[in-house]
Amino acid sequence: MNASSVIRGGTVVEASWSGPADVLIRNGKIAALLEPGAVVADPTVQTIDAVGKLVLPGGVDPHCHVGFTSGEFTSLDSYAECTTAAVCGGTTTIVDFAIPRPGQRPLDAAIAQRAKAVEGLCDSALHGCVVEWDDTTADQLKTMADNGIRTVKMFTTYAGESMADAHTILRTMQTTRDLGGMVIIHCESDAIVVDAQTRAAGAAGIDAAHMACTRPEIAEAAAVAEILAIAESQHAPVYFVHQSTAEAVELVADARKRGLVAFTESVTHHLVLDDRAYTGEEPERFVCCPPLRSAEAVEALGEHLFTGHITTIGSDHCCYDLGQKQSHRHDVRAMPNGLPGVETRLPVIFSRYVNDRGLSASRFVQLSATNPARTNGLYPRKGSLMPGADADIAIWDPQTRWTVGVDQLHMATDYTPYEGMELKGRPTTVLVGGHVVVDHGELVDATPRGRHIEANPLDFREMAIGCIPMA
Repeated sequence: MNASSVIRGGTVVEASWSGPADVLIRNGKIAALLEPGAVVADPTVQTIDAVGKLVLPGGVDPHCHVGFTSGEFTSLDSYAECTTAAVCGGTTTIVDFAIPRPGQRPLDAAIAQRAKAVEGLCDSALHGCVVEWDDTTADQLKTMADNGIRTVKMFTTYAGESMADAHTILRTMQTTRDLGGMVIIHCESDAIVVDAQTRAAGAAGIDAAHMACTRPEIAEAAAVAEILAIAESQHAPVYFVHQSTAEAVELVADARKRGLVAFTESVTHHLVLDDRAYTGEEPERFVCCPPLRSAEAVEALGEHLFTGHITTIGSDHCCYDLGQKQSHRHDVRAMPNGLPGVETRLPVIFSRYVNDRGLSASRFVQLSATNPARTNGLYPRKGSLMPGADADIAIWDPQTRWTVGVDQLHMATDYTPYEGMELKGRPTTVLVGGHVVVDHGELVDATPRGRHIEANPLDFREMAIGCIPMA
């Protein structure tokens, strides 16, 4: 069988199985998975040695903000910079957001952001965003869906900037449902958040050290309950981003038991870091929304990686630097919220949950690649190593030990919230479309091969079945 390259000797890990296999690649696609040693050596075929390593589908990060403007701040990375960091961390597809600025149409924001995809080292997809409904919104959403943008983000907080009211959320749910798409929701009750911030400002303080009390857990649970009710009334699918508490996750799981198509995303920092970070010398390094929770809440949330109640793991990557974070260190209402994480998403979760806590490698693949591809209409082109899929592959050394340091990362910032964390396991070789872009942990090919990948109409029955844990 002709092939342009072959990965030999590794253990292939899919969402539903794993085992020894050689991977044949032809014309940027997976051509076949074969018994080890079945391919006769051919000097014209590139051979990649994966003995002792895991061969995984490249990660799909469902939650990245690239060059994102919020208030007075814009995150610092371009598509080239974000995707460089992504591939070095084992991620080969990102899903970005086109969040309109005040007065900008959702369609125009999407067109502008989509055009940047060609700058990337890997492929990308896109979430749209609706803030306010008007008589043109339905047609804009149809045009976006016709161009492969089928997921639409909405916020229940940030009044006056990106917050959508309940009427807008309901109408957007109706429209995206009928277009084979889905609304994805940032859930925090704005009224509860504003009240908590006001009380904090008049008491303990509104600085970064008090971030945890300014956006309490109950704000998340209250908004999730309201959005689930709207979705159930419309028989509309819904996806919740960065859920940070077990209570919020369980609300969604209970709705699934009632027959609603609903999905939970958690993110790396909520699964690993806790609110003790706000007691350090630079608490602004950890200001994100929702905030980091207590150690007990982190433990309870992490358990749902094993129960299956969490569908995907994203990064919620926002590449601000310390100067931006510190410019309003005494008032988190003005500080840019968000943490850099596209490069560290997979290594941190692999170390803390696969190596330390026994999460199966197949479940790791499901959470970090296959389910994000499914819920964004990209599967099986992405998130799989089955024949016909794009040859986006991350070869992992599960045993290598290393210490996270900003000096060895590639994100366009001067800090990482995981500075000094000791990890076990990381990707050593990464392929994008069959091309080796990372080798022995070093970036070796910075060619921009990025494409905007159009999402297929979402098959909600297949998604609901396919996202059930198999391992």
